Amino acid sequence: MFDFERIAALLASKSFRMRFDAMHAVTGPYAKAILEGKLGAPAGTVMNGVPLPDFGGGHPDPNPVYAHELMEVMFGQDAPDFGAASDGDGDRNMIVGRRFVVTPSDSLAVLAANAQLVPGYAKGLKGVARSMPTSRAVDRVAQVQGIACYETPTGWKFFGNLLDAGKATLCGEESAGTGSDHLREKDGVWAVLFWLNILAVERKPVEQLLREHWRQYGRNYYSRHDYEAVDANAANKLMDDLRAEVTSMPGKRIAGYTVDRADDFAYTDPIDQSVSNKQGIRVEFSDGSRIVFRLSGTGTEGATLRVYIERFEPDASKHAIDTQSALAGLIAAAEEIASIKARTGRDKPTVVT
Repeated sequence: MFDFERIAALLASKSFRMRFDAMHAVTGPYAKAILEGKLGAPAGTVMNGVPLPDFGGGHPDPNPVYAHELMEVMFGQDAPDFGAASDGDGDRNMIVGRRFVVTPSDSLAVLAANAQLVPGYAKGLKGVARSMPTSRAVDRVAQVQGIACYETPTGWKFFGNLLDAGKATLCGEESAGTGSDHLREKDGVWAVLFWLNILAVERKPVEQLLREHWRQYGRNYYSRHDYEAVDANAANKLMDDLRAEVTSMPGKRIAGYTVDRADDFAYTDPIDQSVSNKQGIRVEFSDGSRIVFRLSGTGTEGATLRVYIERFEPDASKHAIDTQSALAGLIAAAEEIASIKARTGRDKPTVVT
């Protein structure tokens, strides 16, 4: 599937250094066996490689907040060229360049755009799929390549049907899960090896690879704002009110944006024809930007309201703006649409990714 000789040559190069943070989870022994054993990366390449019952007192999610030790290394004065992390059970991943974080949405798009560089995908992709809240960066790659792009509800089972039926080759979600038809599941170590194969061929820094990708396809500025443990009744009322309003939203001006379309996402599975309703409120604007509202975990102890904010920017001279600054107008629009502060009592999100 991968060009292991080429990856090994990259890892042996004195001009290339990497770190893999196993987060004291099950990926540690596998990463050491593959990266330091089979591929010959220097000892110490794998950080936190010994699995511990409490993950060393940390959280095993692969994101910039919880993988703080890796982030300190990758943003340090003598930062390596490439960094990666995986989660508790090894299915998700985070990709980091030297002082540069790759979002999961952008990672999926880059893998799709460069798949032909990897032996197992050299003949091209059958199609790609992303969860609805994931940014539409991969959609633009699919359009250029002339392949199908599927938008599914959140949940890997929807990808499984597409993979089994040969409709999609690569799948990804904004919560850092990426996979392909080699396995009916997301695969964090596979994603890291895919990235290493691309870098071994291109011999470019991660940031340069991303900026060149954005110049070709445009940049999808993207962020997720989580409001955790909010009152479940208030959160459900917020979503119910939005559902009641979606049909009247098109044509409205909101915080300077014109609503082009709005709906409560429903999905009919093209394989088994099953229908999934109430998968999230989508509000799309005339400039191609969008806001998505979803609930996660509506239990007795509260709910998590997730707000996904996305803006497409085709102008390469505007690709270096801070993400939250680039999305400031849409963040204001989200508040105007949903009245989050008044309904939840929260002045700001609990987590911003």
